[in-house]
Amino acid sequence: MNPQAPVYVRAEDDAWPTVVYYRFHAWRGHRPFWAGLFTLLGGLPIAYFPYADLRLGNVSLAMATTGGAGALIIGVLLITLGLALWFQETIRVFAGVAAILLALVSIPVSNLGGFFVGFTLSMVGGALALAWAPGQPADEEPAEQQPAAVGLDKAEGSAGIQDTQGIPGIPGPRGTETAHASETTAHADGGRNSAG
Repeated sequence: MNPQAPVYVRAEDDAWPTVVYYRFHAWRGHRPFWAGLFTLLGGLPIAYFPYADLRLGNVSLAMATTGGAGALIIGVLLITLGLALWFQETIRVFAGVAAILLALVSIPVSNLGGFFVGFTLSMVGGALALAWAPGQPADEEPAEQQPAAVGLDKAEGSAGIQDTQGIPGIPGPRGTETAHASETTAHADGGRNSAG
């Protein structure tokens, strides 16, 4: 057996946590996963803080505001947008813009956007959703891009000298200008002056 040959292992031969990880990794690669995660996590503190009570001994500190219902609506919408980014990646532009707008609205409505934690997470999630674009596998690259790159490499590899022998009036590499001129004259005269 060749020790340098790659060994391919089927997914069925791996342990189930490895199979789950591979499937999750493949699922995550086809959608704006991190945008959805940040947007979802940004909705949690925005919805939670207006209803939270902090107890310090006998003192109860309530952070409830008059806009508690608005904060709950904004938080639930951000969580819904995060889940939608995971399962409907085609709405990424709408979800990104909506997440950014909801994060901005949460500053006056929901305790400074969940004390800027939910605001920051939602803004990052919305920006990631707008920036994400579906990838293209390497096998599906357009064929016209590959020869152009190869031709560029050949031109650079020949120290900047390009072959222009087939183009009349443009001098080629050294020593070919005279040959081009005589060929052009011979073709124009129909071969009559080439003998003389």
